[in-house]
Amino acid sequence: MESATLTRLSPGSTRLARLRALPVSTWARIAFAAMCLGALIGYFAFPTYPTYDSFYALLWGRDLLHLHLPDFRVYRGPTEHPLAIAFGMFCSIFGDGGARLMVLGSIASFVAAVAGMYRLGRLCFGPVVGLIAALLLLSRFFLENLAAQGYLDISYLALVVWAIVLEAGQRRRGAPVLALLALAGLLRPDAWVLSGVYWLWCCWVGDGARRSTATRLKYLAIAASAPLVWVTLDAIVTGNPLYSLTATAGLAQELGRTQGFASVVGSLWTFTERIDKLPVILGALLGGTLAIWMTPRRVLMPLAAFVLLVFVFLAEGAAGASVIDRYLLGAATVALLFCAVFIGGWSMLLAGSRLRRVWILGAVALVAYGATAAATTLSLSSLRQTLAYHEEFHKGLARALAAAGVKAELKRCPLLSLPNNKLIPDARWILDSVGQHDIIARSQARADVAKGDHTLQQRLNRGSVAVYPLGSAVFLEAVVDVGDDTRDQVPPPGFRRIYTSRYYAVYGNC
Repeated sequence: MESATLTRLSPGSTRLARLRALPVSTWARIAFAAMCLGALIGYFAFPTYPTYDSFYALLWGRDLLHLHLPDFRVYRGPTEHPLAIAFGMFCSIFGDGGARLMVLGSIASFVAAVAGMYRLGRLCFGPVVGLIAALLLLSRFFLENLAAQGYLDISYLALVVWAIVLEAGQRRRGAPVLALLALAGLLRPDAWVLSGVYWLWCCWVGDGARRSTATRLKYLAIAASAPLVWVTLDAIVTGNPLYSLTATAGLAQELGRTQGFASVVGSLWTFTERIDKLPVILGALLGGTLAIWMTPRRVLMPLAAFVLLVFVFLAEGAAGASVIDRYLLGAATVALLFCAVFIGGWSMLLAGSRLRRVWILGAVALVAYGATAAATTLSLSSLRQTLAYHEEFHKGLARALAAAGVKAELKRCPLLSLPNNKLIPDARWILDSVGQHDIIARSQARADVAKGDHTLQQRLNRGSVAVYPLGSAVFLEAVVDVGDDTRDQVPPPGFRRIYTSRYYAVYGNC
Protein backbone atom coordinates (compact mmCIF):
# COMPACT_ATOMS: atom_id res chain seq x y z
CA MET A 1 0.00 0.00 0.00
CA GLU A 2 2.85 2.36 0.86
CA SER A 3 4.53 1.66 -2.50
CA ALA A 4 1.34 2.45 -4.40
CA THR A 5 1.05 5.78 -2.54
CA LEU A 6 4.62 6.75 -3.40
CA THR A 7 4.20 6.07 -7.12
CA ARG A 8 0.89 7.92 -7.46
CA LEU A 9 1.22 10.89 -9.83
CA SER A 10 0.33 14.37 -8.60
CA PRO A 11 -2.26 16.44 -10.55
CA GLY A 12 0.55 18.66 -11.81
CA SER A 13 2.51 15.69 -13.09
CA THR A 14 -0.59 14.36 -14.82
CA ARG A 15 -1.19 17.65 -16.62
CA LEU A 16 2.48 17.77 -17.65
CA ALA A 17 2.25 14.24 -19.00
CA ARG A 18 -0.83 15.15 -21.00
CA LEU A 19 0.93 18.18 -22.47
CA ARG A 20 3.90 16.03 -23.46
CA ALA A 21 1.52 13.58 -25.11
CA LEU A 22 0.13 16.24 -27.44
CA PRO A 23 1.19 15.61 -31.07
CA VAL A 24 3.70 17.93 -32.72
CA SER A 25 1.03 19.17 -35.12
CA THR A 26 -1.06 20.42 -32.18
CA TRP A 27 1.87 22.35 -30.74
CA ALA A 28 2.51 23.80 -34.21
CA ARG A 29 -1.08 25.05 -34.42
CA ILE A 30 -0.83 26.58 -30.95
CA ALA A 31 2.42 28.32 -31.88
CA PHE A 32 0.88 29.58 -35.12
CA ALA A 33 -2.12 31.01 -33.25
CA ALA A 34 0.22 32.74 -30.78
CA MET A 35 2.26 34.19 -33.64
CA CYS A 36 -0.90 35.53 -35.32
CA LEU A 37 -1.96 37.15 -32.05
CA GLY A 38 1.48 38.73 -31.62
CA ALA A 39 1.38 40.04 -35.19
CA LEU A 40 -2.01 41.66 -34.58
CA ILE A 41 -0.76 43.27 -31.38
CA GLY A 42 2.23 44.69 -33.25
CA TYR A 43 -0.02 45.86 -36.07
CA PHE A 44 -2.12 47.96 -33.71
CA ALA A 45 0.79 49.01 -31.46
CA PHE A 46 2.78 50.46 -34.39
CA PRO A 47 0.27 51.91 -36.90
CA THR A 48 2.65 52.31 -39.83
CA TYR A 49 1.70 52.98 -43.46
CA PRO A 50 2.76 51.50 -46.80
CA THR A 51 6.12 52.28 -48.27
CA TYR A 52 6.69 53.95 -51.64
CA ASP A 53 6.09 51.01 -54.03
CA SER A 54 3.12 49.71 -52.02
CA PHE A 55 1.48 53.13 -51.89
CA TYR A 56 1.67 53.40 -55.67
CA ALA A 57 0.11 49.93 -55.98
CA LEU A 58 -2.67 51.20 -53.72
CA LEU A 59 -3.11 54.38 -55.81
CA TRP A 60 -3.11 52.54 -59.13
CA GLY A 61 -5.57 50.02 -57.71
CA ARG A 62 -7.82 52.89 -56.62
CA ASP A 63 -7.59 54.39 -60.11
CA LEU A 64 -8.77 51.11 -61.62
CA LEU A 65 -11.52 50.80 -59.02
CA HIS A 66 -12.83 54.19 -60.18
CA LEU A 67 -12.42 53.16 -63.84
CA HIS A 68 -9.41 55.44 -64.41
CA LEU A 69 -6.42 54.10 -66.30
CA PRO A 70 -3.38 54.31 -63.96
CA ASP A 71 -0.37 56.36 -64.99
CA PHE A 72 2.84 54.33 -64.78
CA ARG A 73 4.95 57.13 -66.31
CA VAL A 74 5.10 59.22 -63.15
CA TYR A 75 8.27 60.93 -61.99
CA ARG A 76 10.59 58.28 -60.53
CA GLY A 77 7.66 55.93 -60.41
CA PRO A 78 8.23 52.41 -59.12
CA THR A 79 7.86 49.30 -61.23
CA GLU A 80 4.23 48.29 -61.44
CA HIS A 81 3.40 44.91 -59.88
CA PRO A 82 0.13 43.43 -61.19
CA LEU A 83 -0.72 41.36 -58.11
CA ALA A 84 0.01 44.29 -55.79
CA ILE A 85 -2.22 46.54 -57.89
CA ALA A 86 -5.01 43.96 -57.68
CA PHE A 87 -4.64 43.84 -53.90
CA GLY A 88 -4.48 47.64 -53.83
CA MET A 89 -7.78 47.76 -55.72
CA PHE A 90 -9.32 45.52 -53.03
CA CYS A 91 -7.86 47.64 -50.21
CA SER A 92 -9.19 50.82 -51.82
CA ILE A 93 -12.74 49.61 -51.25
CA PHE A 94 -12.21 50.42 -47.57
CA GLY A 95 -11.41 54.08 -48.17
CA ASP A 96 -8.84 55.67 -45.87
CA GLY A 97 -8.43 52.37 -44.05
CA GLY A 98 -7.09 50.80 -47.24
CA ALA A 99 -3.55 52.01 -46.53
CA ARG A 100 -3.45 50.23 -43.19
CA LEU A 101 -5.01 47.13 -44.78
CA MET A 102 -2.13 47.09 -47.26
CA VAL A 103 0.29 46.86 -44.33
CA LEU A 104 -1.79 44.10 -42.73
CA GLY A 105 -1.43 42.08 -45.92
CA SER A 106 2.36 42.34 -45.70
CA ILE A 107 2.36 41.35 -42.02
CA ALA A 108 0.12 38.37 -42.79
CA SER A 109 2.58 37.38 -45.53
CA PHE A 110 5.43 37.43 -43.03
CA VAL A 111 3.47 35.16 -40.69
CA ALA A 112 2.82 32.82 -43.62
CA ALA A 113 6.53 32.81 -44.49
CA VAL A 114 7.45 31.85 -40.90
CA ALA A 115 4.89 29.03 -40.97
CA GLY A 116 6.30 27.92 -44.31
CA MET A 117 9.83 27.82 -42.91
CA TYR A 118 8.65 25.57 -40.08
CA ARG A 119 6.92 23.28 -42.53
CA LEU A 120 9.94 23.16 -44.85
CA GLY A 121 12.35 22.38 -42.01
CA ARG A 122 10.04 19.70 -40.62
CA LEU A 123 9.59 18.03 -44.01
CA CYS A 124 13.30 17.98 -44.79
CA PHE A 125 14.99 17.52 -41.41
CA GLY A 126 12.40 17.01 -38.67
CA PRO A 127 10.32 19.16 -36.28
CA VAL A 128 13.26 20.44 -34.21
CA VAL A 129 14.99 21.90 -37.28
CA GLY A 130 11.64 23.24 -38.49
CA LEU A 131 11.02 25.03 -35.20
CA ILE A 132 14.49 26.56 -35.19
CA ALA A 133 14.16 27.67 -38.84
CA ALA A 134 10.87 29.41 -38.00
CA LEU A 135 12.39 31.09 -34.95
CA LEU A 136 15.37 32.28 -36.97
CA LEU A 137 13.09 33.89 -39.53
CA LEU A 138 10.90 35.33 -36.78
CA SER A 139 13.99 36.95 -35.24
CA ARG A 140 15.06 38.73 -38.47
CA PHE A 141 14.17 42.31 -37.55
CA PHE A 142 15.21 43.39 -41.03
CA LEU A 143 12.29 41.44 -42.50
CA GLU A 144 9.88 42.39 -39.72
CA ASN A 145 10.64 46.05 -40.38
CA LEU A 146 9.87 45.54 -44.08
CA ALA A 147 6.61 43.79 -43.21
CA ALA A 148 5.60 46.62 -40.88
CA GLN A 149 6.09 49.06 -43.76
CA GLY A 150 4.04 47.05 -46.23
CA TYR A 151 6.88 46.05 -48.57
CA LEU A 152 5.72 43.86 -51.47
CA ASP A 153 8.87 41.73 -51.17
CA ILE A 154 7.47 40.00 -48.07
CA SER A 155 4.48 38.66 -49.99
CA TYR A 156 6.82 37.51 -52.76
CA LEU A 157 8.95 35.74 -50.16
CA ALA A 158 5.96 33.93 -48.63
CA LEU A 159 4.83 32.64 -52.03
CA VAL A 160 8.32 31.37 -52.92
CA VAL A 161 8.77 29.67 -49.54
CA TRP A 162 5.47 27.84 -49.84
CA ALA A 163 6.27 26.82 -53.42
CA ILE A 164 9.44 25.18 -52.09
CA VAL A 165 7.42 23.57 -49.28
CA LEU A 166 4.94 22.01 -51.71
CA GLU A 167 7.72 20.62 -53.86
CA ALA A 168 9.61 19.29 -50.83
CA GLY A 169 6.45 17.48 -49.74
CA GLN A 170 5.95 15.81 -53.14
CA ARG A 171 8.46 15.75 -55.96
CA ARG A 172 7.28 17.21 -59.25
CA ARG A 173 3.97 18.25 -57.72
CA GLY A 174 3.39 20.43 -60.75
CA ALA A 175 0.41 22.79 -61.00
CA PRO A 176 0.16 23.95 -57.33
CA VAL A 177 3.85 24.90 -57.24
CA LEU A 178 3.64 26.63 -60.61
CA ALA A 179 0.54 28.52 -59.46
CA LEU A 180 2.36 29.91 -56.41
CA LEU A 181 5.36 30.84 -58.54
CA ALA A 182 3.04 32.52 -61.04
CA LEU A 183 1.58 34.66 -58.25
CA ALA A 184 5.12 35.46 -57.09
CA GLY A 185 5.92 36.36 -60.70
CA LEU A 186 3.21 39.02 -60.58
CA LEU A 187 5.20 40.69 -57.79
CA ARG A 188 8.79 40.22 -58.99
CA PRO A 189 10.12 39.05 -62.37
CA ASP A 190 12.67 36.88 -60.51
CA ALA A 191 9.96 34.24 -60.20
CA TRP A 192 9.71 33.98 -63.99
CA VAL A 193 13.09 32.25 -63.95
CA LEU A 194 12.01 30.01 -61.07
CA SER A 195 8.85 29.04 -62.99
CA GLY A 196 10.80 28.30 -66.15
CA VAL A 197 13.35 26.11 -64.40
CA TYR A 198 10.64 24.30 -62.46
CA TRP A 199 8.69 23.66 -65.66
CA LEU A 200 11.79 22.05 -67.18
CA TRP A 201 12.26 19.99 -64.02
CA CYS A 202 8.65 18.79 -64.07
CA CYS A 203 8.36 18.05 -67.76
CA TRP A 204 11.77 17.27 -69.23
CA VAL A 205 14.10 15.92 -66.52
CA GLY A 206 14.08 12.36 -65.16
CA ASP A 207 10.56 11.04 -64.57
CA GLY A 208 9.19 14.34 -65.87
CA ALA A 209 10.09 13.24 -69.41
CA ARG A 210 7.13 10.86 -69.23
CA ARG A 211 4.61 13.70 -68.96
CA SER A 212 2.02 13.90 -71.70
CA THR A 213 2.07 16.75 -74.19
CA ALA A 214 -1.20 18.07 -72.77
CA THR A 215 0.27 18.20 -69.26
CA ARG A 216 3.39 19.96 -70.50
CA LEU A 217 1.33 22.58 -72.30
CA LYS A 218 -0.88 23.08 -69.25
CA TYR A 219 2.14 23.59 -67.01
CA LEU A 220 3.72 25.89 -69.57
CA ALA A 221 0.57 28.02 -69.64
CA ILE A 222 0.72 28.42 -65.85
CA ALA A 223 4.44 29.21 -65.91
CA ALA A 224 3.98 31.79 -68.71
CA SER A 225 0.90 33.42 -67.19
CA ALA A 226 2.80 35.91 -65.00
CA PRO A 227 4.97 37.48 -67.74
CA LEU A 228 1.98 37.49 -70.11
CA VAL A 229 -0.21 39.35 -67.59
CA TRP A 230 2.63 41.77 -66.86
CA VAL A 231 3.38 42.69 -70.48
CA THR A 232 -0.33 42.87 -71.31
CA LEU A 233 -0.94 45.36 -68.50
CA ASP A 234 2.06 47.42 -69.61
CA ALA A 235 0.83 47.40 -73.20
CA ILE A 236 -2.68 48.53 -72.23
CA VAL A 237 -1.53 51.33 -69.92
CA THR A 238 1.61 52.59 -71.68
CA GLY A 239 1.48 51.13 -75.19
CA ASN A 240 4.86 49.47 -74.56
CA PRO A 241 4.71 45.79 -73.51
CA LEU A 242 8.25 45.99 -72.11
CA TYR A 243 7.75 49.28 -70.28
CA SER A 244 8.41 47.86 -66.80
CA LEU A 245 11.72 46.34 -67.85
CA THR A 246 13.01 49.38 -69.72
CA ALA A 247 11.74 51.97 -67.22
CA THR A 248 13.14 50.05 -64.26
CA ALA A 249 16.57 49.82 -65.86
CA GLY A 250 16.55 53.54 -66.63
CA LEU A 251 15.50 54.50 -63.11
CA ALA A 252 18.14 52.20 -61.61
CA GLN A 253 20.81 54.06 -63.57
CA GLU A 254 19.40 57.46 -62.58
CA LEU A 255 19.40 56.56 -58.87
CA GLY A 256 22.83 54.88 -59.01
CA ARG A 257 21.54 51.40 -58.13
CA THR A 258 23.36 49.55 -60.90
CA GLN A 259 26.72 47.82 -60.35
CA GLY A 260 29.27 45.86 -62.32
CA PHE A 261 29.41 42.09 -61.96
CA ALA A 262 32.27 42.19 -59.45
CA SER A 263 30.35 44.64 -57.26
CA VAL A 264 27.20 42.52 -57.52
CA VAL A 265 29.16 39.50 -56.24
CA GLY A 266 30.48 41.63 -53.38
CA SER A 267 26.94 42.75 -52.58
CA LEU A 268 25.96 39.10 -52.21
CA TRP A 269 27.96 38.85 -48.97
CA THR A 270 27.14 42.37 -47.78
CA PHE A 271 23.40 41.99 -48.21
CA THR A 272 23.29 38.47 -46.74
CA GLU A 273 25.14 39.69 -43.66
CA ARG A 274 22.74 42.63 -43.37
CA ILE A 275 19.71 40.33 -43.49
CA ASP A 276 20.93 37.18 -41.71
CA LYS A 277 23.93 38.45 -39.66
CA LEU A 278 27.37 36.79 -39.48
CA PRO A 279 26.59 34.05 -36.88
CA VAL A 280 23.71 32.80 -39.04
CA ILE A 281 25.86 32.83 -42.18
CA LEU A 282 28.51 30.73 -40.42
CA GLY A 283 25.83 28.36 -39.16
CA ALA A 284 24.34 28.10 -42.66
CA LEU A 285 27.73 27.20 -44.18
CA LEU A 286 28.34 24.51 -41.55
CA GLY A 287 24.75 23.28 -41.53
CA GLY A 288 24.55 23.10 -45.30
CA THR A 289 27.74 21.01 -45.39
CA LEU A 290 26.40 18.65 -42.71
CA ALA A 291 23.05 18.34 -44.48
CA ILE A 292 24.71 17.41 -47.78
CA TRP A 293 26.83 14.82 -45.97
CA MET A 294 24.05 13.28 -43.85
CA THR A 295 20.88 13.68 -45.91
CA PRO A 296 21.83 14.31 -49.54
CA ARG A 297 18.36 13.50 -50.86
CA ARG A 298 16.41 15.60 -48.37
CA VAL A 299 18.65 18.62 -48.80
CA LEU A 300 18.36 18.57 -52.59
CA MET A 301 15.20 20.72 -52.90
CA PRO A 302 16.13 23.59 -50.52
CA LEU A 303 19.72 23.57 -51.81
CA ALA A 304 18.58 23.79 -55.43
CA ALA A 305 16.21 26.64 -54.52
CA PHE A 306 19.01 28.50 -52.73
CA VAL A 307 21.42 28.16 -55.66
CA LEU A 308 18.76 29.26 -58.15
CA LEU A 309 17.76 32.31 -56.06
CA VAL A 310 21.40 33.38 -55.76
CA PHE A 311 21.86 32.91 -59.51
CA VAL A 312 18.82 35.08 -60.28
CA PHE A 313 20.13 37.86 -57.99
CA LEU A 314 23.56 37.81 -59.66
CA ALA A 315 22.14 37.59 -63.18
CA GLU A 316 19.75 40.51 -62.67
CA GLY A 317 22.47 42.66 -61.16
CA ALA A 318 24.92 41.83 -63.94
CA ALA A 319 22.23 42.67 -66.54
CA GLY A 320 21.93 46.20 -65.17
CA ALA A 321 18.92 45.92 -62.87
CA SER A 322 18.85 47.55 -59.44
CA VAL A 323 21.06 45.90 -56.84
CA ILE A 324 19.10 46.19 -53.59
CA ASP A 325 19.29 44.10 -50.43
CA ARG A 326 15.56 43.29 -50.60
CA TYR A 327 16.14 41.39 -53.85
CA LEU A 328 18.20 38.82 -51.92
CA LEU A 329 15.48 38.02 -49.39
CA GLY A 330 14.64 34.66 -50.96
CA ALA A 331 18.16 33.26 -50.85
CA ALA A 332 18.86 34.76 -47.42
CA THR A 333 15.69 33.16 -46.04
CA VAL A 334 16.49 29.69 -47.40
CA ALA A 335 19.97 30.05 -45.85
CA LEU A 336 18.24 30.21 -42.45
CA LEU A 337 17.13 26.60 -42.96
CA PHE A 338 20.74 25.44 -43.25
CA CYS A 339 21.67 27.35 -40.10
CA ALA A 340 18.76 25.61 -38.38
CA VAL A 341 20.27 22.28 -39.45
CA PHE A 342 23.50 23.14 -37.66
CA ILE A 343 21.66 24.24 -34.51
CA GLY A 344 19.09 21.43 -34.38
CA GLY A 345 20.26 18.75 -36.80
CA TRP A 346 21.56 16.63 -33.91
CA SER A 347 17.93 15.60 -33.40
CA MET A 348 18.28 13.35 -36.47
CA LEU A 349 20.97 11.25 -34.71
CA LEU A 350 20.46 8.43 -32.23
CA ALA A 351 20.21 9.55 -28.61
CA GLY A 352 23.41 9.05 -26.65
CA SER A 353 25.76 8.95 -29.63
CA ARG A 354 29.07 10.77 -29.30
CA LEU A 355 28.53 12.70 -32.54
CA ARG A 356 25.20 13.94 -31.19
CA ARG A 357 26.83 15.26 -28.01
CA VAL A 358 29.60 17.01 -29.94
CA TRP A 359 27.03 18.46 -32.35
CA ILE A 360 24.96 19.83 -29.47
CA LEU A 361 28.04 21.53 -28.01
CA GLY A 362 28.77 23.17 -31.37
CA ALA A 363 25.16 24.32 -31.67
CA VAL A 364 25.22 25.81 -28.16
CA ALA A 365 28.44 27.65 -28.99
CA LEU A 366 26.90 29.16 -32.16
CA VAL A 367 23.73 30.19 -30.31
CA ALA A 368 25.83 31.83 -27.60
CA TYR A 369 27.85 33.67 -30.23
CA GLY A 370 24.69 34.82 -32.00
CA ALA A 371 23.07 35.96 -28.76
CA THR A 372 26.18 37.92 -27.77
CA ALA A 373 26.40 39.57 -31.19
CA ALA A 374 22.72 40.51 -31.07
CA ALA A 375 23.01 41.91 -27.55
CA THR A 376 25.87 44.19 -28.59
CA THR A 377 24.41 45.41 -31.89
CA LEU A 378 20.62 45.26 -31.65
CA SER A 379 18.83 48.40 -30.52
CA LEU A 380 15.12 47.87 -29.91
CA SER A 381 14.69 51.55 -29.12
CA SER A 382 16.11 52.41 -32.54
CA LEU A 383 13.69 49.98 -34.20
CA ARG A 384 10.76 51.51 -32.32
CA GLN A 385 11.93 54.99 -33.30
CA THR A 386 12.18 53.97 -36.96
CA LEU A 387 8.61 52.61 -36.92
CA ALA A 388 7.38 55.73 -35.11
CA TYR A 389 9.06 57.95 -37.70
CA HIS A 390 7.48 55.97 -40.51
CA GLU A 391 4.09 56.52 -38.94
CA GLU A 392 4.76 60.26 -38.70
CA PHE A 393 5.85 60.46 -42.37
CA HIS A 394 2.23 59.85 -43.27
CA LYS A 395 0.23 61.10 -40.28
CA GLY A 396 2.29 64.26 -39.97
CA LEU A 397 1.74 65.03 -43.64
CA ALA A 398 -1.98 64.25 -43.29
CA ARG A 399 -2.26 66.70 -40.37
CA ALA A 400 -0.38 69.35 -42.32
CA LEU A 401 -2.57 69.04 -45.39
CA ALA A 402 -5.72 69.00 -43.24
CA ALA A 403 -4.82 72.23 -41.40
CA ALA A 404 -7.34 75.01 -42.03
CA GLY A 405 -4.76 77.48 -43.37
CA VAL A 406 -3.25 74.90 -45.73
CA LYS A 407 -6.65 73.79 -47.01
CA ALA A 408 -7.61 77.41 -47.68
CA GLU A 409 -4.33 78.02 -49.53
CA LEU A 410 -4.79 74.83 -51.60
CA LYS A 411 -8.27 75.99 -52.51
CA ARG A 412 -6.84 79.21 -53.95
CA CYS A 413 -3.80 77.49 -55.52
CA PRO A 414 -4.48 73.74 -55.99
CA LEU A 415 -0.86 73.05 -56.93
CA LEU A 416 1.22 71.23 -54.30
CA SER A 417 5.00 70.89 -54.36
CA LEU A 418 7.07 68.37 -52.38
CA PRO A 419 10.86 68.08 -52.04
CA ASN A 420 11.08 65.04 -54.33
CA ASN A 421 9.20 61.91 -55.32
CA LYS A 422 9.12 60.18 -51.93
CA LEU A 423 6.12 61.93 -50.41
CA ILE A 424 4.07 62.13 -53.61
CA PRO A 425 2.12 58.86 -53.17
CA ASP A 426 1.28 59.76 -49.54
CA ALA A 427 0.03 63.18 -50.63
CA ARG A 428 -2.00 61.70 -53.48
CA TRP A 429 -3.67 59.23 -51.12
CA ILE A 430 -4.41 61.88 -48.49
CA LEU A 431 -5.81 64.35 -51.03
CA ASP A 432 -7.67 61.62 -52.93
CA SER A 433 -5.92 62.82 -56.08
CA VAL A 434 -6.29 61.00 -59.40
CA GLY A 435 -2.99 61.43 -61.23
CA GLN A 436 -0.15 63.77 -60.34
CA HIS A 437 -0.87 66.82 -62.47
CA ASP A 438 -1.50 68.92 -59.33
CA ILE A 439 1.41 67.49 -57.29
CA ILE A 440 4.96 68.31 -58.34
CA ALA A 441 8.36 67.24 -57.04
CA ARG A 442 10.68 70.23 -56.77
CA SER A 443 13.63 68.00 -57.67
CA GLN A 444 11.90 67.23 -60.99
CA ALA A 445 11.27 70.94 -61.66
CA ARG A 446 14.92 71.76 -61.00
CA ALA A 447 16.11 68.87 -63.20
CA ASP A 448 13.86 70.09 -66.01
CA VAL A 449 15.29 73.61 -65.68
CA ALA A 450 18.80 72.17 -66.06
CA LYS A 451 17.60 70.64 -69.34
CA GLY A 452 16.15 73.95 -70.49
CA ASP A 453 12.50 73.17 -69.68
CA HIS A 454 11.02 75.78 -67.30
CA THR A 455 7.39 74.62 -67.49
CA LEU A 456 7.11 73.06 -64.02
CA GLN A 457 9.10 75.79 -62.31
CA GLN A 458 6.92 78.48 -63.86
CA ARG A 459 3.79 76.70 -62.63
CA LEU A 460 5.21 76.65 -59.10
CA ASN A 461 6.17 80.33 -59.24
CA ARG A 462 2.71 81.39 -60.41
CA GLY A 463 1.11 80.08 -57.24
CA SER A 464 1.54 76.91 -55.22
CA VAL A 465 1.67 75.35 -51.77
CA ALA A 466 5.05 73.91 -50.76
CA VAL A 467 5.73 71.25 -48.10
CA TYR A 468 9.15 71.11 -46.42
CA PRO A 469 10.23 68.29 -44.08
CA LEU A 470 11.73 69.13 -40.69
CA GLY A 471 13.04 67.07 -37.79
CA SER A 472 15.93 64.70 -37.22
CA ALA A 473 18.44 63.49 -39.78
CA VAL A 474 16.81 60.03 -39.73
CA PHE A 475 13.47 61.53 -40.66
CA LEU A 476 14.94 63.74 -43.36
CA GLU A 477 16.85 60.82 -44.87
CA ALA A 478 13.57 58.95 -45.36
CA VAL A 479 11.87 61.77 -47.27
CA VAL A 480 14.79 63.43 -49.11
CA ASP A 481 16.77 61.44 -51.67
CA VAL A 482 20.52 61.56 -51.35
CA GLY A 483 21.82 63.56 -54.30
CA ASP A 484 18.82 65.84 -54.63
CA ASP A 485 19.70 69.53 -54.64
CA THR A 486 19.51 70.98 -51.11
CA ARG A 487 18.08 74.20 -52.57
CA ASP A 488 14.83 72.28 -53.06
CA GLN A 489 14.55 72.08 -49.26
CA VAL A 490 14.70 75.88 -48.69
CA PRO A 491 11.64 78.07 -49.35
CA PRO A 492 12.31 80.58 -52.16
CA PRO A 493 11.57 84.32 -51.79
CA GLY A 494 7.90 85.24 -51.89
CA PHE A 495 6.66 82.19 -49.97
CA ARG A 496 5.15 82.72 -46.51
CA ARG A 497 4.84 80.08 -43.80
CA ILE A 498 1.26 78.99 -43.14
CA TYR A 499 1.79 75.85 -41.03
CA THR A 500 4.49 74.35 -38.79
CA SER A 501 4.74 71.09 -36.86
CA ARG A 502 7.51 68.88 -35.53
CA TYR A 503 7.94 67.21 -38.89
CA TYR A 504 6.67 69.56 -41.57
CA ALA A 505 6.45 73.21 -42.52
CA VAL A 506 4.10 74.43 -45.25
CA TYR A 507 4.54 77.63 -47.28
CA GLY A 508 2.38 79.33 -49.89
CA ASN A 509 2.69 82.13 -52.45
CA CYS A 510 -0.92 82.51 -53.57
